[in-house]
Amino acid sequence: MTERSLIATSFLALPGSAPVEWRIEPGLTPYDQALAIMEERADAIRQGSAGEMVWLVEHPPIYTAGTSAQEQDLVEPDRFPVFKTGRGGEYTYHGPGQRVAYVMLDLKRRREDVRAFVAALEAWIILALAAFNVKGERREDRVGVWVVRPDRPALPDGSPAEDKIAAIGIRLRRWVSFHGIAINVEPELGHFSGIVPCGVTDHGVTSLVDLGLPVTMSDLDVALKAAFEEIFGPADMIAESVRKTA
Repeated sequence: MTERSLIATSFLALPGSAPVEWRIEPGLTPYDQALAIMEERADAIRQGSAGEMVWLVEHPPIYTAGTSAQEQDLVEPDRFPVFKTGRGGEYTYHGPGQRVAYVMLDLKRRREDVRAFVAALEAWIILALAAFNVKGERREDRVGVWVVRPDRPALPDGSPAEDKIAAIGIRLRRWVSFHGIAINVEPELGHFSGIVPCGVTDHGVTSLVDLGLPVTMSDLDVALKAAFEEIFGPADMIAESVRKTA
């Protein structure tokens, strides 16, 4: 099987396709409300009554369980609300200071290839992080984006320490994607201790601010849009709140 690092990550839409709607939601969006809006939008995309959309949000502190979540990985079940969700992956944390980007794209108009789509999402994150001189890396045995930490003690096997800076969890229904990515800008990293993040015990979690970079959420949003357009094509900023129009 081809390694994800060797997969072509261009996911441009067919010629003549409309630009992707790019929306940034103000404030904190309740997770159950976000799920309902995503489901409705993805269904409308499948029916051809709405266009593709990337929706950038922040959530109140929560834990979410993907389809591969193991009960023992929920270390503190009473700490924050826990939501079971149909996305791929295991347990993850969402909260203030973390940029969540929900990606609702029609892969029938792009590439019907799930592994390539995951590779493209990783490439998008890596390209956005490069705007801040952060070298994000993918790993074949664990989905997401990682940064090597030479400032930390090496692992018992002698390999360098590394931390996860971005998570990916998607779902496809009739080739329309929803759920998406989460990048740590300045979340409370201690909140990750209530779970085993993504089932990985050998590595930690970091953020742009934890790496010593005074990056704001707005800074990241600009970098995300520029990187998205390189991989997925044009995106038009829509100022109207999704929650008000849903």
